[in-house]
Amino acid sequence: MKPRFIYIHGNGGDDWRSAWAEWLKREIEKLGFETVFETMPDPAAARAKYWLPYMKNELKIGEDDVIIGYSSGAVAAMRYAETTKIKGSILISPSYTDLGDETEKASGYFDEKWLWNDIKANQKKMAVVWGDNDPYIPQSEFAYIVLHLGAERIKVPMGKHFQTKQDFMDILKYIKKAYPST
Repeated sequence: MKPRFIYIHGNGGDDWRSAWAEWLKREIEKLGFETVFETMPDPAAARAKYWLPYMKNELKIGEDDVIIGYSSGAVAAMRYAETTKIKGSILISPSYTDLGDETEKASGYFDEKWLWNDIKANQKKMAVVWGDNDPYIPQSEFAYIVLHLGAERIKVPMGKHFQTKQDFMDILKYIKKAYPST
């Protein structure tokens, strides 16, 4: 069965259609895959108490789904995979700490110890994508996540936090390689 690709955006916005997201949705659909790209509830704060149940009960993310999580959405994807089997995840600009940020601290994702082995066991493929000059998330966060998940590394030179990109060929190339559409 072909996977469904589900995009979970980051916090601070009011809509999923930022930067490269619309472009990526179109490109994935051109490959023949079903996509779900929609605005999550509580988009400004991205709190776990709203997002994780929404992912389970409304989006019904399961074993045939690949989560594309961006920033706080990547953090939500990791927490979701601690308890639910998914096909895979593409974690774009993730973090595993609250970075000393009050909004991140209040999100509820960083209250418990990470279950790295469960995240790995509950999916077949993982990639971590980050900019080598991200102004918000230290490079050590990405290295730690890659180390603990054994995920494929996609380090984008001068990628920053990917907020101004209009396309995202690095992700599309990974999808074509990891999830052939034929």
